[in-house]
Formats: sequence, structure tokens, C-alpha cells
Amino acid sequence: MQTTEKQRVITSFFIPALFLLSMWLVKIAEFIFDIRLSFLGITPLRLQGLPGIILSPFLHGDWNHLMANSVPIFVLMAALYYFYRTLATEILVLTVLLSGFWLWLGARSGVHIGASGLIYGLAIFLMFSGFFRRENRLMALSFVVIFLYGGLIWGIFPELFPEKNISWEGHLSGIIAGLVLAWFYRKKGPQRKIYSWETEEEEEETPDTNLSNSTENQSEKPYWDIPQPDKKYLKVVYRFKRKP
Repeated sequence: MQTTEKQRVITSFFIPALFLLSMWLVKIAEFIFDIRLSFLGITPLRLQGLPGIILSPFLHGDWNHLMANSVPIFVLMAALYYFYRTLATEILVLTVLLSGFWLWLGARSGVHIGASGLIYGLAIFLMFSGFFRRENRLMALSFVVIFLYGGLIWGIFPELFPEKNISWEGHLSGIIAGLVLAWFYRKKGPQRKIYSWETEEEEEETPDTNLSNSTENQSEKPYWDIPQPDKKYLKVVYRFKRKP
């Protein structure tokens, strides 16, 4: 049992570590070769900006930007792969595509880079998916994510970020993607355990329609038309003995 749990933990760290390594390798390559790959990001409503939907999470403006995104991307992806391992890759890919596409459709002009949209999407998915499923472990995870990353909600207010280099549209598109996916996948993957006493209560609350219908139909008929069950009569015989 311990070996299986250990393997599960190691497996849940593999994809997040690989994703994080790719982000850092891109930045290291930019530093070594003295190049900037930001032009590969999302350019709204431009055909050349479409590849940025997939590439932008691996591109960052500077080292501070990269370091700020590294810890949350690893933590949230590891939680996703540990608790939703059968859906994790699908959720990850769809979060990248949906948040990136909506950013391409409705963001300000310019080039948008960074993994912020993915971070917001994963955080919101993990926050709400547990509540939608009403499963105890996943609801506990939701509270943990709210405690750690609940402050991310301030990132969608543009008046708080007047600087042009902060893409609040990416944050908003990530939130929408996370909400949509949490609701859409609420009946897939891990589910709340249904106990026997809950099913018994449902059966007791469900009226017997056949019995009620038959009773109503019989009440509409006169007494002599209602078939009577066969009756068995007990015959009692009295014998009297005369006194001598």
C-alpha cells in the first residue's frame, strides 16, 4: 500500500517537473544566446499570434516573472495530477487552449506571454471542482488552494495593474476556463462516495406509483365491480350434551 502511494506521488510530480524544466530551459536559452523569444507569444486577432496559445506559457519577460510563476505552476499541476490523475492531462491541455484562445480573441493589442493564465485556470479548477463534486478530499483541497492562492482574484482588476506589461486579460481568461472545466467535468473522475443509508432514504421518499394508481382506479369503481380476494371461512360446529 505504501509503495503504491509512493509511486502515485512520484508520478504526480513528473509532468509538473517536466513542464517547469521547459520553462526554465527557454529562459536559459534566451540568456545564453542573447535572444528574445517573446515575439512567439499571443498577439490578439493576428494569425501569427495563434501559435502563442501553446507557446506563451513557456515564455517570460524576465527572471522575476519566471520565478514568480514557477512555484504555483508546480504546486497546482502536482495537485491536479495527484487528485485527478485520470483527467489531469486533458484538463491541463484544455486550460492552456481555452485560456489562450480567449486571450487571443479579447485582449489588448500587444504580445502576451507567461503562464499566468494557466496558473489562474488550474487554481480555479481545483477551487471549484471539489465543491461541485461534494467529495470530502477534493473539498479539503479546494480550501487549501483558496488559502494559498485566493488572492489571485485581485489580478483581474485592470485598475490595480495600470502597467501595460501585466496581462489582466490572461488572468480573467484563465479564471473562466477553470470555471467552465470544473463544471463540465464535475461528473467525471473522482466522485463522492454514496452510502447505503442515502439510497435507502431515497427509496423511502419515492412513492409507489403503481400502488397509488391502482388504488385510485379502484376508488372510482363501484364496490360490486371491484374484484374481491378469495375468502376462506372457518366453520365452527357446536355440540351440546344433555345432562343425564
